[in-house]
Amino acid sequence: MSVPFVSHSTQFPSGSKSLSKQLKKKAAEFLECTRETTILVEILDYFKECLARKAPITPCLLTLEYLFTELIRRGEMRPAAEEMDTEVPLENDTHTKHRQWMQAQYKESFEMIVEGMRHEKQSEACQALTAAMKLVAAESHHQFPTARLKHILTAMLSTECLNKHLFNRFLEYSSYLDVIFYCWKTVPSLVPRTSPPNDVFKQNFLLLLDAILFGKDKLKEPDNVLGASLGAGGFDYAYVRKQINRTWGFVMNWEHSGVLHEQLLMLLLEKVFAHLDKPVLLTDFLMDSLDVGGTVSVLALQGVFVLIQQHNLTYPNIYEKLYSMFEPEIFHTKFKARLFYLADIFLSSSHLPEGLVAAFVKRLARLALIAPPQDIVIILRFVGNLILRHPALKRLMFHPTGGSASSDPYVMEERDPIKSQALESSLWEVAALQNHVLPSVASAARFVSNPLPSVEWDLSAVLEINENDIFHKEIVSKTKEFFVNIDRPTGVYGYCGGQLSSQYWKLF
Repeated sequence: MSVPFVSHSTQFPSGSKSLSKQLKKKAAEFLECTRETTILVEILDYFKECLARKAPITPCLLTLEYLFTELIRRGEMRPAAEEMDTEVPLENDTHTKHRQWMQAQYKESFEMIVEGMRHEKQSEACQALTAAMKLVAAESHHQFPTARLKHILTAMLSTECLNKHLFNRFLEYSSYLDVIFYCWKTVPSLVPRTSPPNDVFKQNFLLLLDAILFGKDKLKEPDNVLGASLGAGGFDYAYVRKQINRTWGFVMNWEHSGVLHEQLLMLLLEKVFAHLDKPVLLTDFLMDSLDVGGTVSVLALQGVFVLIQQHNLTYPNIYEKLYSMFEPEIFHTKFKARLFYLADIFLSSSHLPEGLVAAFVKRLARLALIAPPQDIVIILRFVGNLILRHPALKRLMFHPTGGSASSDPYVMEERDPIKSQALESSLWEVAALQNHVLPSVASAARFVSNPLPSVEWDLSAVLEINENDIFHKEIVSKTKEFFVNIDRPTGVYGYCGGQLSSQYWKLF
């Protein structure tokens, strides 16, 4: 809805503080005598002008929020009920006429507030959303205004701009059970049916689903509502679950670009799986996603793991897929820790073929030669754990026949791990890393030269380590100090305006 410019007769001050004070005074005057209709008209006209000029609208929003919330609280307006009232006032029934006039003004005001959610300034748009939801909260104490909630959701589902700021603010309200229930009552009707939506709408729609999806622990909080109680029946989870499945069916029929594909999988893994009636229907989608590569493949792997673990899915080539994911590019994705975590679970069984596990050990060891330092530590701990689970793999550390070889028989390019000849190789890569420049890496690599521990290393302790952690650990460790310069450097490693290297400069 576009709001046309409407001139107003009353001149409001330009300063924000004086403007807020003047608007608040006008609202108080109207609340004292609601028959003074010109006061409300002046406020609305000024609000229209601000919207047309794209001027700040927060003072108007706060004024209208206060004014109508107070009218609803006092019982002078019950908008949701009165909108369904088809009563035709008698010629002299001024009370009914006035009530219907106020209802019309409220409806127009709410539409303008929702229009304010499209304001170019995010702070103003978020304030408009807050005002709209507070009016919904005020009405919901009498009857939940589903139509107004739908109006708000429709405005957030823009096809032109990503409204992440609005959905972040909406999270304050989507934690209430009544808001969740009525959102799901509305959401399926918001999906375009005639033509496929564009990517902006799809991203906004997934943000909406992310905001209103919930864990089943939420059902243990029946009193967590925005307005009045949900009634004797309480939260109808069976109905909501049906709506979730229906909506997700629409979403799965969309085409998904790279970013959208990742966003969809994240939502599926974290919030949707628990509500699906037939998760196994996602098998083909997840299998196709495994072939995409990068982050999408890692997330799809987790989905496949859920189906295998909880729904008895059989996927014979899962280890080949997992093996192919360990490429140099994985160290530069944000979900590398998730891949190592899943690989640790998939390879946890001691009944896996030794040749298969040996292939993973060799591939990881080879990647350790080119991995960032923080990832080398993860790889070395993981390799050590795999050897502990499969003692026969100690031959990679101490070959029974000993001797030396002119070349490594392991074939890195082989896609089938069983055919990679890993068992005929050795962990010379780990031995080479014992000479790494970083003591933490060199120390982690020495497990091949020392007796193995009786228990596995805790992989979770190193999965989230980054380069700053390693740098800090080396800096704070006690080392012998040497005089290297009597003057403070001003070059590359000198004082660079608070950079990390300058924080640890010490003049002896």
